[in-house]
Amino acid sequence: MSDHELAARLATEAGNLLLRVRDELADASEKERKDAGDKRSHDFLMQALAAERPDDAVLSEEGVDNPARLSAHRVWIVDPLDGTREFSESGREDWAVHVALWQDGELVAGAVALPAQGVTLATPTVAAPPSAPSAPRIVVSRTRPPALALDVRHALGGTLVEMGSAGAKVAAVVQGKADVYVHAGGQYEWDSAAPVAVARAAGLFTSRLDGSPLRYNQPDPKLPDLIVCREELADAVLAVTE
Repeated sequence: MSDHELAARLATEAGNLLLRVRDELADASEKERKDAGDKRSHDFLMQALAAERPDDAVLSEEGVDNPARLSAHRVWIVDPLDGTREFSESGREDWAVHVALWQDGELVAGAVALPAQGVTLATPTVAAPPSAPSAPRIVVSRTRPPALALDVRHALGGTLVEMGSAGAKVAAVVQGKADVYVHAGGQYEWDSAAPVAVARAAGLFTSRLDGSPLRYNQPDPKLPDLIVCREELADAVLAVTE
């Protein structure tokens, strides 16, 4: 099984596990659903990667960071449950599972599963989004849209699309449901690694807010800002964010 196939399979299977957890704990508190989802998806991914790629390192949101990853040639970067708030709320579909592989300085494989939508987007080949409308759609958090996103909307004459997790937001741009995602409020590598790998495979533009490259498997896993957008909108977005 190739790394691309493995990323897609594990993201999908972890997503299916999370759907079962959601059903099992339908009558539990939101905190109980969040905690169970995080733990069971993390445990599944760690066990599966240990079995399938025992020589590779892993960086997971829910795991203890292992400094050995900094000298490893291959590191899986995973978010077992991206969008715990949305996962815990009955009926919401904007949450995800992220599985990415970093190798010798670059993201080389990635998958974003959207379990409640029955969709997994995965490298190496991702369909480019369909043609954009005349007014660009900027996808933002439904609870705390950053001021920068509002500035981008104003500069581009666009509209806002509210959504939950980072993976769901990037997926919306990949799927042609939105055109721009800018984030400035603080994230970590596991929040964007798989979504960025998928976005790049779809031919989208990705960078930090200042236009510099997104770098992964760094000593400090904080990666607080990013842009994912259609290539033709990149200069206009950077004119606002740089």
